[in-house]
Formats: sequence, C-alpha cells, structure tokens
Amino acid sequence: MKRSYQAELMDNFSIQDERIDIALNELKVINKYLGGILTTKTALKHFVSSKDEKLFILDIGSGSSDNLLAIKNKYQNLQIFSVDRNLRVLKASDNLTIKINSDAFRLPLKNQSCDIVHAALFLHHFKEEEIKILLEEFLRVAKRGIIINDLRRSLFALMGIKILTLLFSKSEMVKNDAPLSVKRGFNKLGLLKLLSEMEIKNFIIRKKWAFRWMLIIKL
Repeated sequence: MKRSYQAELMDNFSIQDERIDIALNELKVINKYLGGILTTKTALKHFVSSKDEKLFILDIGSGSSDNLLAIKNKYQNLQIFSVDRNLRVLKASDNLTIKINSDAFRLPLKNQSCDIVHAALFLHHFKEEEIKILLEEFLRVAKRGIIINDLRRSLFALMGIKILTLLFSKSEMVKNDAPLSVKRGFNKLGLLKLLSEMEIKNFIIRKKWAFRWMLIIKL
C-alpha cells in the first residue's frame, strides 16, 4: 500500500470547537488500548536509569499528552512541555503539563534545551521532506534523544481501524482521520531510507502493538 498524502481534518487548524474535544477523548482510548502508551513507556526506558531521574520532555504535536501523563505516576520528576499549534487542543489538555502554542518547524527553544523530544502520532501528518526538517529541529533542541511513536502502514491495520471506528466511534473527525492516518503511516523501508538520507546512525526501530513503530534516536 502506497503512502497517502491526503490531508486529515485534524490538520485544519480553523476547527476550534467541540469536535476537537470529542476526538481527543477518543484518541486517549485508542492510545490506551492500541499501544500508544505502551510504546512510549517502552521507549522511555532506553533513557531512564532511575524512577527519580529528572527529565525534561518536549511533547511535539502533543494533543492531550496522554501517553506521557499516563506514565508520570511512575516517573515523578518527569517535566512535560506540551507543544501544539492548535489552541483548542492545548486548552483541552491536562493542567499537569506546561503548554506551548508553537509551530514545530520553529520551536521557541535554545539548542539542547530539553532532554528528549517525544512525537506520538505526529510525523505521519507530513511529507518526507517536511519530516527531515522537523527531525533537524528536534535534533537541535534535544540533548539526549528523540522518541517517535507512530503508525505502521498495513492493509490489516486499515481494515481493523475502519471496523473499530465504525462500531465504537462517535467522532466524525476520528472516523475520517483514523483510516487516513494508517494510510499516511510508515513502513520500515521508508523509515530506514529517511534516516539514511539524514545520516542518522544511532537509532533503534521496533514493531510494537498494535501496528505501531517505536523509533528511538540517541544522541
């Protein structure tokens, strides 16, 4: 299945109503049961040596930052900075995070000003050349590395998410965007090609439940 570049409703920042809130609530359920939280939790173990370790994580395209907030009870000294371009998303996110309304291509941060950049279900919204620019920006602000938690493109994943959203979703945005997100997801060859073109060599890439990629870039 070739990668799609059709725009998702979530990419329309003029949408500033309750549709965003409903979609975010359903995405929390998707992350909980379809591997979002588990993928981020597993990736974080590659950087954390102690539960008491202080970590400053920049959550890009954060949504409600639910993946990171779900594991904050284990890592009490985790500082989460939620970055999103959509103001409605930031207003709906949990108060346990510091919120930054910003374009991810031009982060308002100094070089190496955070420990880890975390991007969950974010990079699939962009074309390959845009992803390279984003990764360069992430590399600029991160001291220790990058965690990418995103979708694995697959016909089985597409069929599954269509069935799940048809049966359980009440959000028209999720029903529209979830299948599109899978079509915009990645295969391993595409990810490896991207990393090779950027001359990134110190990385870990793993398949995770359900139809997710865990990509860790270490600095």
